[in-house]
Amino acid sequence: MNISEAPDALKKFRRTAWKCQQTFLTPMNDLRSFVAAIVSANGQMKSGCVTIEQAVFEPTNLLSLLASHSMPPRYARGISLTAAGQQEIETLLHAMFSDWIDFIFVPETRAFAIYADHDEFTTFFAHTRSNLNQVVTPLVDKRFKMVPDYDRRL
Repeated sequence: MNISEAPDALKKFRRTAWKCQQTFLTPMNDLRSFVAAIVSANGQMKSGCVTIEQAVFEPTNLLSLLASHSMPPRYARGISLTAAGQQEIETLLHAMFSDWIDFIFVPETRAFAIYADHDEFTTFFAHTRSNLNQVVTPLVDKRFKMVPDYDRRL
């Protein structure tokens, strides 16, 4: 896992013309299954990058994860964490969701992207309906709750 500063990542994400989106309630009582479904949706994810927008509360899970990788306890706006391999990505996403952090996540393939917030909404973005369906279908199949007609404005 790597940590870096990426102050422009959030602006670039917001400027991207996403054509398709779907929002789900973040299932705080079943995060492991939720994260596993996301990561497995795109075959074998090789890497993924999380960029923090804000941490509403002290992110104890993230701080523990950083400490376990001998990394400094940084979680300010624009801090990016890049995870390699499916297991590391799952661990990172689980920590981010657990701590009610507002963040973006972009996997290496860039078939889709995520914006998650501390209000427990997770929005998936894609440039095509088929790319969006790659991640939405496994979540629907596992009966995670979609938020119909929700339009996240970035």
